[in-house]
Amino acid sequence: MVWRRDFLAAMVAAGHGWFAQARGNIVVYIGPNGIRQGDLAERAHLTKQAVQQFVDELVQDGIVLRTRDETDARARWVRLTPAGEAAMQDADRIKVEIETRWRSQIGAQGFATLDRALRQVIALNPQPGLPGNPQSGKKA
Repeated sequence: MVWRRDFLAAMVAAGHGWFAQARGNIVVYIGPNGIRQGDLAERAHLTKQAVQQFVDELVQDGIVLRTRDETDARARWVRLTPAGEAAMQDADRIKVEIETRWRSQIGAQGFATLDRALRQVIALNPQPGLPGNPQSGKKA
């Protein structure tokens, strides 16, 4: 999709090359308060082993940190580091830039029609693991 291509290219240009790799796909599920690693696997519809590998790589890159769960010694929490939070802020900014460019190219009414149609398509096939409803230019 054109939007995704433009978004990933802008994230790479902003210094977040890892975002264009498979491991970048799990970051959107982490949220501001973090998430248990097992819940992250469930929400991302990935195996625990795959999430373990992605989290290991993101920890190594300084994007997330993994901590013990205070209530369950077997569980681990995954949280964004300041670098991870900065990447998510850049992602929000880039989304707004892309939407602004599209709005100027197809007009406000055309963009509103596109947005409405895409939301209808999403509603036809809800994904319970996705982080909230899509919100134009805002964190879910």
